[in-house]
Amino acid sequence: MNTIDFNRHLITNQNALESFAFKFTHDYEDANDLVQDTMLKAMRYSRKFQEGTNFKGWLYTIMKNTFINGYRRTLKTRSLMTTHEEIPTAQLLNGATGNSGENKFMMEDIHNAMNKLQPEYLTPFIKYFEGFKYHEIAEELNIPIGTVKTRIHMARGLLKKNLKMYTAEFSAESR
Repeated sequence: MNTIDFNRHLITNQNALESFAFKFTHDYEDANDLVQDTMLKAMRYSRKFQEGTNFKGWLYTIMKNTFINGYRRTLKTRSLMTTHEEIPTAQLLNGATGNSGENKFMMEDIHNAMNKLQPEYLTPFIKYFEGFKYHEIAEELNIPIGTVKTRIHMARGLLKKNLKMYTAEFSAESR
């Protein structure tokens, strides 16, 4: 079937597609969108239509699959994110009570904990935190890579110990 005949068949079936789409969507605008998507897909895949088969049935199949895929996509999107017209009170409370004063105290505690680290632990830890690889730190500090890993591990443990008040707080908040 050539392009002109294909397009003629497509236009001839447009009214039937509109009626069929409305049965799926129950909304005229959504039905028009579905018809448009169906016609675009039919034109895109016109090479796959086998002459001698039911053209209207082929279009209906495209429409049904397009609707089902869109419906599934909508369900998946809705399950991943919830939409609210208003912000829930719990979120307002969290947003209003979190202030820079708390953050300032946390940062002071982190800096104090880091200042308690001996320089041989602090330097590799900071370099690693900045994104350097173990071998780069080892080369720069002229120490074996195993020593770098050990010192970073020790620094983490000491920081965790010195900041344990926050781990208890955060685990209580997440409940």
